Amino acid sequence: MQQKNSSLRKISLSLLSAAVSLTLAAQNKEAVDYVNPYIGNISHLLVPTYPTVHLPNSLLRVCPNREDYTGNQLAGLPLIVTSHRGRSAFNLSPYQGDLQQADNVIHYGYDNEIVKPYYYKVDLDDYGIQVQYAPSHQSGIYEIDFKPEMPAAYLIFNTANGRLEWQGNSISGYQLLDNNTRVYIYLETETRPSRTGAWTENRINPSATGVEGRNAACIMQFPGGTKSLKARYGVSFISVEQARNNLQREIKNYDLQQTAQVGRAIWNQTLNKIQVSGLDETAKTVFYTSLYRTYERMICISEDGNYFSAYDGQVHDDLGRPFYTDDWIWDTYRATHPLRVIIEPQMENDMIHSYLVAAQQMPKLWMPNFPEVTGDSRRMNSNHGVAMVADAYAKGLRGFDLAAAFRACKGAITEKTLAPWSSKPAGVLDKFYKDHGYFPSLAKGETETVPEVHSWERRQPVAVTLGTVYDEWCLSLIAAALGNKEEAAYFKERSFNYRKIFHPETKFFHPKDTLGNFMEDLDYRFPPGIGGRDAYDESNGWVYRWDVPHNIGDLVQLMGGKQAFVNELERMYNTPLGKGRPDFHHIFGDHTGIVGQFSMGNEPSMHIPYLYNYAGEAWRTQKRVHNLLKQWFRNDLMGIPGDEDGGGLTSFVVFSQIGFYPVTPGLPMYVIGTPAFETAVIQLGNGKTFEVVAYNYSPDNTFIQSARLNGKVWNKSWFTHEELMQGGRLEFVMGKHPNKQWAAGNDAIPPSFQLSAAQRSRDIYR
Repeated sequence: MQQKNSSLRKISLSLLSAAVSLTLAAQNKEAVDYVNPYIGNISHLLVPTYPTVHLPNSLLRVCPNREDYTGNQLAGLPLIVTSHRGRSAFNLSPYQGDLQQADNVIHYGYDNEIVKPYYYKVDLDDYGIQVQYAPSHQSGIYEIDFKPEMPAAYLIFNTANGRLEWQGNSISGYQLLDNNTRVYIYLETETRPSRTGAWTENRINPSATGVEGRNAACIMQFPGGTKSLKARYGVSFISVEQARNNLQREIKNYDLQQTAQVGRAIWNQTLNKIQVSGLDETAKTVFYTSLYRTYERMICISEDGNYFSAYDGQVHDDLGRPFYTDDWIWDTYRATHPLRVIIEPQMENDMIHSYLVAAQQMPKLWMPNFPEVTGDSRRMNSNHGVAMVADAYAKGLRGFDLAAAFRACKGAITEKTLAPWSSKPAGVLDKFYKDHGYFPSLAKGETETVPEVHSWERRQPVAVTLGTVYDEWCLSLIAAALGNKEEAAYFKERSFNYRKIFHPETKFFHPKDTLGNFMEDLDYRFPPGIGGRDAYDESNGWVYRWDVPHNIGDLVQLMGGKQAFVNELERMYNTPLGKGRPDFHHIFGDHTGIVGQFSMGNEPSMHIPYLYNYAGEAWRTQKRVHNLLKQWFRNDLMGIPGDEDGGGLTSFVVFSQIGFYPVTPGLPMYVIGTPAFETAVIQLGNGKTFEVVAYNYSPDNTFIQSARLNGKVWNKSWFTHEELMQGGRLEFVMGKHPNKQWAAGNDAIPPSFQLSAAQRSRDIYR
């Protein structure tokens, strides 16, 4: 018996020791240590989230050259990814062995991979080569360990379509991108090669001094006994000389670990703008990985005070303000830009300024909606740059020209066609929208003849109408701020036109043709067209049913009141898919992260879980947000439910884990959800801090029992941006069961932009 008790004591002490070790390990972890770039590396359906190595918002980004985490080969080593989700513009391929077996880009089997935001390491196990990498903002460094017993070591340098030249221990050149844009590179090795030449037909041509064309490559040869090679490089969108300047400014020696440590410190400083604490270590990993994702874009392309603009094909002086590009505003206006308003207001000012400068450089003064390194690609629908501007201005940002923003935004909305994925001038459909207040669908049996309409993307009439009336509301806010009462009133009036396509019987937003007829035989689960594009876009009628972010209060009334509104939200989550997954996803590739008819994997759904608050049932929002985070945003390879789009989805996670969300960009307020941490301390951009505290905290205590804001009893399910930016504390008492009375009264409901009594009295279905 004594021996048994002794064994039990040893086990108890062992368990206690393990617990203490885990606690100490957690205490020693810094914010960047929680980042797991592998989260989401296997997609649910379309595009994976790549393990990108970069510094915050930097020009230089790289990620392993493979399809996704399941790929068992790397296609060379990356040097720069020039657009989000793109492939590397150049490749570096270390090689040892028979040159007759080599190619312009080597495909490696690999193992022992380590990916951190500031560091990459991998074994190229086919050749016994080990690789380390660290980035700076516009330059990077590789350290490559070879097998010294081999007779020679090689570096093959490739451009997919461009020109390369070499001299001594350096290689330089460019690669052509779209729209006459070039990315330049300058690379040098610490060790001088024994010879360098053009790499063609599996042989070295040492007499050549340059190569040009598609898949052009050169090769450096180093003598046998080479144990390690270090290569550092700079990149530029201006010139080879500027790429060299960028390298020499940022990486002054060949110390890779020093570069990595500088990058680590930068990431820690950045991620610590929001400090979270609590027992749930997995939640911290999800949180800091999500926050890291929001810093992939936009990227700063200013280089020593100049930048190349693909919007007019010229190099410009940035006049002391960094120039940013690469943003898919259809995704990021919802939460990514609002997050920056809070923690990076100067950066957000500069980004909006960059949008306006780009608009002024284009042939037409139209606000961009998908600005990229190669120009504005005009993807998706609507013109949500106006929402970015209206939200920033409503929340106090003043670092941009509001009058110029109004002109550019108005031009994009009224002069350019509203037809998705088009940069053509307004046409017959736009005239109809202006006159009738909705974007028309095709009539039954009608063939498309309008030249502005994209053959694949179709008209998307409901998505275009709802997106544009919201844009017009944002435009009315900007006009009002400028004192332009006439245009403010005009666009305010137009912002109610969502009512034109609201079906009074089904209480869904329903496409109409030019004769005013609702589309016949429409199943809201399966609207016609790939992605439902003959009616909606990427998601079905159930998702777009809630897409009136500026006037949720009126939507509640259109649905029949608060109880009916809640019932319909619940019905959405509880309505079966209606088809087998293969058949459904054959139509809807983007409608992922499914709960009933809801899609957590597509950005138009992100505000929907918060809408219960508008009907006085905040506890349902708390339950739903908690469950969606747990179900779909996880610390695993499929832990992001859709196309993440550089912060588009993960900004939802950042806000939601803190405990609130910007349902309506343009209204300076936040709707409360449920906190995932015991404390979250936000370092506000104005130097103050705002703290969210959860008493009686537990990862399972989902429901708010009571709240205080700066010591005052708080019984509302929302608070203002001004209250946030003043700093202070939002305190919650949490529990395992809901307090259904908290924030249930009419005075607790978040604000909306309501109709006047006169407007409510009109025939809304004309």
